[in-house]
Amino acid sequence: MSRATPQMRNFAKSLIGYETGRNKFSDRNGPDFSVCEKLRPHLATLMGNGGFRALLSRALVLAGDEVSWLRAVHVKADGSLEGLDELHAQLDPEAFSEGRIVLLARLCGLLVAFIGENLTLRVVREIWPRVPLK
Repeated sequence: MSRATPQMRNFAKSLIGYETGRNKFSDRNGPDFSVCEKLRPHLATLMGNGGFRALLSRALVLAGDEVSWLRAVHVKADGSLEGLDELHAQLDPEAFSEGRIVLLARLCGLLVAFIGENLTLRVVREIWPRVPLK
């Protein structure tokens, strides 16, 4: 079983930390996958809704190999994630946070593989122009 690369994990942690810090009304321990949600419209513009769903679904399968509870999460027709509220109530915060990091790392890793690092970073900069990336 391959794992999300340390570089992608760090990238995911940076995005999640930045987004969580900006969203003062967010429950930091809640089922917040807002980074994926913010990426969705931008990536759907690039690859269509079906393309985004396929990409997120593949990232979810890969992440489920590392974090088993993610296997119970599904991608809905609109590209949002289903099943997080129920799982959040059952998991400790560290396990939930790990799943969030791994899923985003896998999604970003697939993006880099398909559209390249430069275009991936351009999309990220459109959404989060001030996030420190290196």
